[in-house]
Amino acid sequence: MKTPFRLLIILLLFTTSLMSTAGKQTKSLKSGDKLHKLSDDSLLTLIQYHTFQYFQDGAEPVSGMACERIHTDGDYPENDKTVVTTGGSGFGVMAILVGIERGFISRGEGIKHLDKIAGFLERADRFHGAWPHWMFGETGKVKPFGKKDDGGDIVETAYMVQGLICAKNYLKQDVPVEKALADKLAKLCNGVEWSWYQNGKPAFYWHWSPTHNWEMNFAIEGYNECLIAYVLGASSPTYPLSLDAYHQCWARNGDINGETTKYGYILKLKHNGAEEYGGPLFWAHYSYLGLDPRNLKDEYATYWDENRNQVLIDYEYCVENPKKFIGYGPDCWGLTASYSVNGYSAHMPSNDLGVISPTAALSSFPYTPKESMKAARYFYTKLGDKLWGPYGFYDAFSETENWFPKRYLAIDQGPIVVMIENYRSQLLWKLFMKDEDIQNGLTKLGFTY
Repeated sequence: MKTPFRLLIILLLFTTSLMSTAGKQTKSLKSGDKLHKLSDDSLLTLIQYHTFQYFQDGAEPVSGMACERIHTDGDYPENDKTVVTTGGSGFGVMAILVGIERGFISRGEGIKHLDKIAGFLERADRFHGAWPHWMFGETGKVKPFGKKDDGGDIVETAYMVQGLICAKNYLKQDVPVEKALADKLAKLCNGVEWSWYQNGKPAFYWHWSPTHNWEMNFAIEGYNECLIAYVLGASSPTYPLSLDAYHQCWARNGDINGETTKYGYILKLKHNGAEEYGGPLFWAHYSYLGLDPRNLKDEYATYWDENRNQVLIDYEYCVENPKKFIGYGPDCWGLTASYSVNGYSAHMPSNDLGVISPTAALSSFPYTPKESMKAARYFYTKLGDKLWGPYGFYDAFSETENWFPKRYLAIDQGPIVVMIENYRSQLLWKLFMKDEDIQNGLTKLGFTY
């Protein structure tokens, strides 16, 4: 099944020269090439296919997990080639489901890959059920993310569990192999001790370490990328998060509300430290890969409006381009956390460094399909092989600095595959939202959906 499907894709998309195996550069893209005349639908399939390969051909071979980063220029930090990421791998689990549905791999290949990931997660380090931010793929042992961040990361764990729930609900209960895997995934999800991360308080804390205990003391307060952690915690049938944590910690006893207007678009929530324009665009992506925002409401916000308006503000800011960076405009936009000219940065209008991150516009397809399609075509046709590699578009670039690093990050590639699919078929939204535990958790927190 694998070969015929791939040949069909090649014939339909006229992309023989672009199909590549892991580690190989794609053929140079030239202006005027027939490849630039792809239909919108074919271009989206092409982007999804190549980006999916980050999690398939580019996966860490022992664990099947997503590598934290892949540098096709070979310039890795020491020991980084074997480091896998919990959150990015959760996004990768969802990308594997897309790969099966789109025919990029056979169902059997996908199930085998998911089972490898599940087996790794069973034997990997866990801290009261939570996985760490980073692990070594060969051993499952924690790689500290920071000096005191050497234990459980409940937010990264939430991103993984979001993916595992989608996979569990995708598997067929009447197929023994798939049912066994679904049961394994459910057990992994139910082993997360969400309530432990309250530390006995009406709060919710990001980290716990057996060495440093609660010393990081980072309460998960909104509004940012972490809503999914509260939804999953409230939905747990084994270690549920308390309702008062949501209202007193996340919503800060109502202080999460603070209406602002920019370019005519209203934000109802205080975007922590970025109230005027909203935060980096991954805030509108990570929690909503499975959690469907289209009809999602609670006493604090209507989340479709909040997310769409945040994206439109980001778009309008890039069109206005007050700092006069080269390339910014209606066809080239999108500010979010990514590689930057100097290190890594959470790019947003209030922290604009002249760096565009393709994941920002591409992962916003459900919210801004026309604007996102313009960006996709600009990245593909105008920037070509400066920005396009074996796993789709590279992580970030700056035309002002003539900076086009050949580097990828899992946590940026995953949302591209998933959110484009949610725009096209709502696949992951449907899988996540049909889960009875999730429905119960949303009701518990006061959501309508």
